[in-house]
Amino acid sequence: MGAALVANLLYSVGFVLEKRALGALPALSAGRPVRVVVTLVTSPSWLVGAVALAAGFGAQLVVYRTLPIAAAQGIFVSGLVLLLLLSSAVLGERPTGRERRALGTVLVALLMVVASVREEDEVVGGAAPWGLVLLVSVPTLATGVALYAQVERRARRRHRVPTNGIGYGVAVGLLYGVSSLAVKGAAGRLTGGGAAEVARALLGSPYPYLLLFTAGAGLVMSQTALQRCRASLLVPVCTTVTALFTAVAGTPVFGERLPEDPLPLFLRVAGTALALSVLLAMPRHDAPAPAGGAAVPTRAAHRRTPPCPPPNDEETDGNGSRRDPAAHPGLSPRQGPARPVRRP
Repeated sequence: MGAALVANLLYSVGFVLEKRALGALPALSAGRPVRVVVTLVTSPSWLVGAVALAAGFGAQLVVYRTLPIAAAQGIFVSGLVLLLLLSSAVLGERPTGRERRALGTVLVALLMVVASVREEDEVVGGAAPWGLVLLVSVPTLATGVALYAQVERRARRRHRVPTNGIGYGVAVGLLYGVSSLAVKGAAGRLTGGGAAEVARALLGSPYPYLLLFTAGAGLVMSQTALQRCRASLLVPVCTTVTALFTAVAGTPVFGERLPEDPLPLFLRVAGTALALSVLLAMPRHDAPAPAGGAAVPTRAAHRRTPPCPPPNDEETDGNGSRRDPAAHPGLSPRQGPARPVRRP
């Protein structure tokens, strides 16, 4: 339990430090992964956050060796409370009332999952058939990358409504869900034998290769999305998807059975279903201003971090629509067509 709390603290601090550092960096694009990595590793402030996340990863390895996968995910997600407090205090982000209610419901749902754990009845799995791991992981990775690309394409459409980052969070969460499965599998191979024997066991499994892919792709995708969107919404959605996928897919993959008693079984199934339903019901876009009138002042208008802007390779007007310079010769890309003059 202590390692899980340390992991929560390190992850929350790491994400907030990275988000703060990203605000001072040039606009990132997932389509240019090498430039993204070079930009990030040359930022000392961002590296401090990355070190905190890496330390949280080490604490996560300890947790997976001592707790069932469903219980571990529930404890990890409970750390979102700390993340929301830090993002409000350090970044000045203010979630909307609907978002706060949704995130609060998710926390209750995942606490139900934690309450379903009975340590004396739980079996902590350590090994899994590699074919089964790949059968679950490869389609999930493909789905996450395809979903991220789809969100990027939608962001470039004319007259789009600004996205609030939920699509990005789901896509990155799927990648990190596979990463959690790989961490769980790797943790089970860190017991017994010398360093050479452990290294052979790891390199002969799919886990280090899954970790390399999810680390690289997840770094580029998550940091690009984190720069554009609010951490107080993006990270909870990503974490919830990761937790749900890891608990649902990891339990059978690693041979960890569901509770046999009716009450713990109900809590685990109902908590998982509640968290998933809330995630699906959350709006994918921020509400636009009313047409033909002034924008209604809301708390969202005072956030330091705006809704996800379009990718940086697109020029847009104030309504989020792309400008076509060819349609208005003589105008610069930052100018729009002249407004018609109304005569009395």
